[in-house]
Amino acid sequence: MERKIVLKDDIVKALKEVGVCPGQAIMVHTSLSNLGFVCGGAQVVIEALLESVGEKGTIMMPAQSWKNLDPESGVHWEEPKEWWQLIRDNWPAYNKEITPTNTMGAVAEMFRRWPGAVRSDHPARSVAAYGKYAEYLTENHDLSNIFGDGAPIGRLYELDGYVLLIGVGYDKNTSLHLADARAEYPGKHLVTEYSAIMINGRRQWVAYETLHVDGEDFERIGAAFALRGKVTSASLGNGCIRLMRQRELVDFAVEWMERERH
Repeated sequence: MERKIVLKDDIVKALKEVGVCPGQAIMVHTSLSNLGFVCGGAQVVIEALLESVGEKGTIMMPAQSWKNLDPESGVHWEEPKEWWQLIRDNWPAYNKEITPTNTMGAVAEMFRRWPGAVRSDHPARSVAAYGKYAEYLTENHDLSNIFGDGAPIGRLYELDGYVLLIGVGYDKNTSLHLADARAEYPGKHLVTEYSAIMINGRRQWVAYETLHVDGEDFERIGAAFALRGKVTSASLGNGCIRLMRQRELVDFAVEWMERERH
């Protein structure tokens, strides 16, 4: 496929085409590489998003730093097992001002440092937000409540917010984890995770219990949801963007999981 060039005006136009407008609160997932050559890179994507929702709108993005989890969980798969204890003892404690994101993409990495953006306190599963509801969405992100009600994704549901996928599939759609937290199915279970955090000025390796994160069927859920006609899409460069109401997506996914998961 011939690589296309994407200008900021193209992004603004595509956002308007799918229904992004002033005042919305939107969780955004992005991949620059899937769009082609974005002239201006992550900066122009963020500018287009913020301009499109305006002063009364809010943009939120994942800012996960999941390398700050126990090596035994698989997050350091490329390192030998004999290093695992050294990693546990020496991995830097989470600092929301400087800890980089892991595989969240160039846009999310720039966004978490954007002037005025705020970031939640979870050491492995944080989000960053900018705008009217940024503080509300990011405050009190509990260690054990990663994606449930009261966590940033659950608070977006309370605000009747939206999900925007820019060049990515439903496997990147974090809001489906809220459905996972709400749904009841036989295989649902808790796990113990560990992260390095600061407590009273000291780095500590802390254990916490949380819901097992499972997204293997997210693409199937997204495809089934799209058949309901609840997703608006538009082409952008070599990829596409998709906008959906988060409440409709989550409510649908809860029913799907309770029916299909075992």
